[in-house]
Amino acid sequence: MEAVQHIANRLLGLELEGRDLDVGQVVARAVVVYLMVLLFVRLGKRRFMSGATAFDVILAIMLGAVASRAITGSSPFWTTLAGTAALMAMHWIFSWTTFHSTLLGVLFKGRPIVIVKDGVADEPAMRRSHISQNDLEAGLREHGVISLDAVREARLERSGNLSVVKNPK
Repeated sequence: MEAVQHIANRLLGLELEGRDLDVGQVVARAVVVYLMVLLFVRLGKRRFMSGATAFDVILAIMLGAVASRAITGSSPFWTTLAGTAALMAMHWIFSWTTFHSTLLGVLFKGRPIVIVKDGVADEPAMRRSHISQNDLEAGLREHGVISLDAVREARLERSGNLSVVKNPK
């Protein structure tokens, strides 16, 4: 076991300051951090990588910020990876609790907002959501809709995507 630890110390420069790492050690750290973060994400939930909500985007930003410190040597290697694992675990726990609690789901992830109902745009909802008429029209065109009359309902989902239910014709 001591031999493995010695090899890891040499390969990853675990006993060095960040400024003393050589190129090979930074590359080795990047590979190990990449594989570990990939493992953490795979152990998490699949939806995380779709960037479905601000809740998920925040995790992605934080994972990158924390994990990069292990690569550059600005923080202790294994401690930083433990912090990365803790972020992923916290995200999993919050995801589980928001699945089981509507109130926490709304608190952490928000709620969808109806933008169009029965062919009529809801101007106050659009204003609250910072959706301009041009943005709405572009979103509708992405769903093959040219006219508001063709829309039964359009919602700005928690993910920020526009979902459209067309009127039956």
